[in-house]
Amino acid sequence: MYNVLAVLFAVAVFTVSCTKENSDVRFDPKLSTSQVLSVTSDSATVVGFVVAQGSGFSERGVCYNTEANPTVENNKVIYVGDDAKATFNVVLSGLHFATTYYVKAYAVNSAGILYGEEYTFTTLPIVPALTTTAITAITGNSAVSGGSVTNNGGSAVTVKGVCYSESHNPALGDTLTFFTSDGDGDSTFVSTLASLKGNTIYYVRAYATNSAGNGYGPEVTFTTLADLPTVTTAAITEITKVSAVSGGEVTSDGGSSVSARGIVWSTNADPTLLDNNIAAGSGTGSYVSSITGLTTFTTYHVRAYATNSVGTAYGSDVQFSTLADILTWYIPGDYVEASYPGSTFANWDPANSPQVKSTVAGPDNLEGYVYMANTENNWKFASQPNWDGPNYGDDNNSGVLDPNAANNITSTAGYYKLNVDFTALTYTAVATVWGVIGDATPLGWDDETLLAYDPITMTWRGGLHLTAASYKFRANHNWDYNYGSDAGDGNLQAGGANISITTEDDYYFILDLSNPNEYTYSANMWGVIGDATPGGWDSDQNMSWDEVDKAMAVTVDLTVGTFKFRANDDWAINLGGDINDLTEGGDNIAIDAAGNYTIKLYLDGTKHCVIVQN
Repeated sequence: MYNVLAVLFAVAVFTVSCTKENSDVRFDPKLSTSQVLSVTSDSATVVGFVVAQGSGFSERGVCYNTEANPTVENNKVIYVGDDAKATFNVVLSGLHFATTYYVKAYAVNSAGILYGEEYTFTTLPIVPALTTTAITAITGNSAVSGGSVTNNGGSAVTVKGVCYSESHNPALGDTLTFFTSDGDGDSTFVSTLASLKGNTIYYVRAYATNSAGNGYGPEVTFTTLADLPTVTTAAITEITKVSAVSGGEVTSDGGSSVSARGIVWSTNADPTLLDNNIAAGSGTGSYVSSITGLTTFTTYHVRAYATNSVGTAYGSDVQFSTLADILTWYIPGDYVEASYPGSTFANWDPANSPQVKSTVAGPDNLEGYVYMANTENNWKFASQPNWDGPNYGDDNNSGVLDPNAANNITSTAGYYKLNVDFTALTYTAVATVWGVIGDATPLGWDDETLLAYDPITMTWRGGLHLTAASYKFRANHNWDYNYGSDAGDGNLQAGGANISITTEDDYYFILDLSNPNEYTYSANMWGVIGDATPGGWDSDQNMSWDEVDKAMAVTVDLTVGTFKFRANDDWAINLGGDINDLTEGGDNIAIDAAGNYTIKLYLDGTKHCVIVQN
């Protein structure tokens, strides 16, 4: 480091007359200490300046000490150089680090010793000195070392620890060098070396850092013991009802050859070799294992394993479930394209047709809902997503399935609940019309208030006023067809529990029966909120159901500003953006002129709104 301590100095100037008659008149001898340059941890350069030579100096140089007012009786360095120069430089060496020194230039003539001004400087610190503790507690993957800071180098130690590597002289910042951080200060410290490789030579040095840099202790060496292998479990793939594929990868042999590897599996967590196992050779590297003979719709746990002379190591526990023994049949026919506009469904294409499915609890009983829009609809049951069969028709619409039937099944327009008994090869097709029933609804428990089917979204929709009570969904004025929700979480169960309503208001309903055996619903209040509304962004202006326009509506005074639509007085569901194509979380909707407005929100098909200033 190069430091310059530049100082001002005061010199007493004596003026005398100089004429031809007095050409030998000289100034009195004067001396100054003008600069201290190039300060390091053990040296500095001091500059002296002869202001007036006078009758001449026999010696000049610099004296210094660690106390004030140094003299030549303390420490001095004599200048050896060109005496004709007024400026002279003297290098002080052998100084102690991080120490304050006092210096003066001096000169000797016949009259005695002349001293310049006194200046001070402090030498720089050095990196800390420390020892490295011998290695103890050696295992296959860890060890203990440490160190002791014997000298902090004149600057506070900010961090200390050990650095270790498989190469000599490990240092902070080196590639493949690891280090610990074990506090600061000058005290002795203990360091734990972790994540080591088995049966491997390591080189260790204690380190300590101060403002001068990093200091290192002597290098010590040790060899880890052999360790367990390191193995990872592969993700589970190709899952079927009775089989799956897994495997693993041995990434380290732990310093001892891997004699066996493979996978273990069980219905219990963390399986071992005492459970089901499949061997997959030896050595390091990746491998694949196929698991067979599994039980349908069952959760399994799999771990990879690897064995060496130390023992057996296991990878992480990976869980998967075999597929359920669920049947899926397809309902191709001439009705599909007309009944499912905007979808990828196609006429007489089993793979692109509505479906019926069985459940885990009833693997032989298939169910699903299918909409048929034509006046007359012709269709079949296909047991595969192609025509490879068997495919079932019903010559007489008798409810008995016949793989050899010459005729299709025919139905009039309607939204059909289809049920199939695979064992008996019988079926039912019941046209349904759905609504909402309960003491929360306008008709109470006497009859359902009807919803309307929307072919675009494949859902039943509508709005009605509910009181703080309960409701269910029912079809055909018949309790044989009803759904409730046992958890009240949006999922429906046949004959499930009543669904509670805590806030009286107008609600917009969506009943989705389009996914076989996975039926859902929603019932939401809607309102407008924003700085354009009377409640600002703090409270909603509730909307009411407009039965004529089939929309949620509100008439409200608005100011210039913005608003959004929000459900249930909560931001979990909100609509904004283009008023002709509203989107979840869309931008605020602008109001450019203050006035009284009627706003209608249409939630079927493409969500949109109409804003009319009255």
